[in-house]
Amino acid sequence: MNKNFLFTQIGYTYLPTANIERSSQWYEKYLGLKLIDKFEDRGSLIAILHYPHKHSIALVLVETTEHQPLSILRNGSPYPVLTMNCPNIETTYEKLKKQGAEVYELHSIADGEAKYFYFKDDQGNLLEAAWSKWDPVDEVKENFLI
Repeated sequence: MNKNFLFTQIGYTYLPTANIERSSQWYEKYLGLKLIDKFEDRGSLIAILHYPHKHSIALVLVETTEHQPLSILRNGSPYPVLTMNCPNIETTYEKLKKQGAEVYELHSIADGEAKYFYFKDDQGNLLEAAWSKWDPVDEVKENFLI
């Protein structure tokens, strides 16, 4: 069946940074993303970072003149602006803590079928690491890890 969809997937997610160099390095060091490109767009720098998986979305860091972390309030409490899946969440949790990232408590829900924790990036954006038994398995992009 050939159907014309208006959209096929989420393409990118944007996060603000007041220091694109430092933030790019933070995402590479702490979260294992790879810097693909960096360029000027509409008067400020943009950094494109990817994970190696074929169907992962790109993280786009947008340099801003003012330090302004993204913020969502859910029932009066801070809520993450982005979630990243982890194949081994306990290992990820311990590694980020050991590296000195600002990491919050690891939670288990649905009788242990899903786990998550919040953490902040170098700019104070609240992010979430998550694992569940329902997470899709994806293939690594060819030649990405070379």
